[in-house]
Amino acid sequence: MKEFILIFRHEDGHKVASPEQIQIWMQQTRDWMGGIAAQNKLVGGNGLPFDEAKVVGHNNLVTNGPFGEIKETIGGYIIVKADAIDEAVEFAKGCPVLQGEGNTVEVRKIAKGDGLH
Repeated sequence: MKEFILIFRHEDGHKVASPEQIQIWMQQTRDWMGGIAAQNKLVGGNGLPFDEAKVVGHNNLVTNGPFGEIKETIGGYIIVKADAIDEAVEFAKGCPVLQGEGNTVEVRKIAKGDGLH
């Protein structure tokens, strides 16, 4: 079985949600991840808070991050086990992040000793 990372990309990250809406989204996310875990296919994951974030660029230029001038941010990720990328994509289709307009879930295979292909 292979491992895939599902990266949550938020294009709606600059919109302000109410605390109640955030709680609803968090519960939906816990439920979605619980469904994957119930199949014994959830490896792990984390949110990626914006506070205390830095971006290191060319010539070691350090700026506060994530990038303020772009509208897309990465909000978190999970790692799942799947037989093929199509199965991982099916998990991604259920992600509550996709409720936000412009949001996406990027699905990538994790290279494990296979030459980083």
